[in-house]
Amino acid sequence: MTSEQRSVAAALRVGGQDDELEKRLDEELTAFNTAAADGATTESLSVRVTDGTGELVGGLTAWTWGSLCSVDMLWVREDQRHAGWGSRLMRAAEAEAVRRGCTDMIVSTYSFQAPGFYPRLGYRERGRVKGVPGGHEDVYFHKRLSTAES
Repeated sequence: MTSEQRSVAAALRVGGQDDELEKRLDEELTAFNTAAADGATTESLSVRVTDGTGELVGGLTAWTWGSLCSVDMLWVREDQRHAGWGSRLMRAAEAEAVRRGCTDMIVSTYSFQAPGFYPRLGYRERGRVKGVPGGHEDVYFHKRLSTAES
C-alpha cells in the first residue's frame, strides 16, 4: 500500500478527552525527543506545602529534560497568598532543578495571574502572546539557573 493509499484510508476524528491518544502521543514524542537530545529523559518534579492539619497550602508541578526545567503549574491557597509560599515553592523547584543538572528554567503565566511575580525571582520576560484568553496575554519567562545560583 502506498502512502497515498494509506492517507485515503485514514480517518480523522475530533473529540474530547482521549486518554489512549494522550498516552500514545506522550510515548512517541518522548522517544523522539530523547533521541534528538542525546538520551536526555523527562522527569516530573513537584513541590507541595501543607498546613498543620495536612490541608494543601500550595504546590508546584514541573518537569525536567536535560538542562531545562519547565514549570507547569504553581498555585497557593487564597488565604496564604502574599505569605511567601510562591517564592519558597519556586526556590525549592529551582534547587531541585539544579540538583538534576538544569541550567535553565522557564514558566508562563497569564496577564491576570502573576506576571509581576516572576521578575522578582530573577526571571526575564521573553515573550507575550496577546489575545489569549479573552483579551489577556500569555507571558513567557526564562531564568538562567547557573548564574542565579552563583
